[in-house]
Amino acid sequence: MNAALWISKTGLSAQDAEMSAIANNIANVNTTGFKRDRVMFQDLFYQTQEAPGAMLDQNNIMPTGLQFGSGVRIVGTQKTFTEGNVET
Repeated sequence: MNAALWISKTGLSAQDAEMSAIANNIANVNTTGFKRDRVMFQDLFYQTQEAPGAMLDQNNIMPTGLQFGSGVRIVGTQKTFTEGNVET
């Protein structure tokens, strides 16, 4: 698969999971004892194209270098255990 399409696919998949978690949180906002979920993400590997300090031409250097990311992945979900409202 083309690298640019792969990176886009991983980002869209991650955002789809985030939207599903948000929809579930909204749907259960009035459910007694419900604790909301939060999706956790992690960057995939970076490829270094130019090292920091590399020469661009005779007079210029690249101080920070150049890296290309390869996407994102879902690490998991996290429950938020904050205390809710007291019902009487």
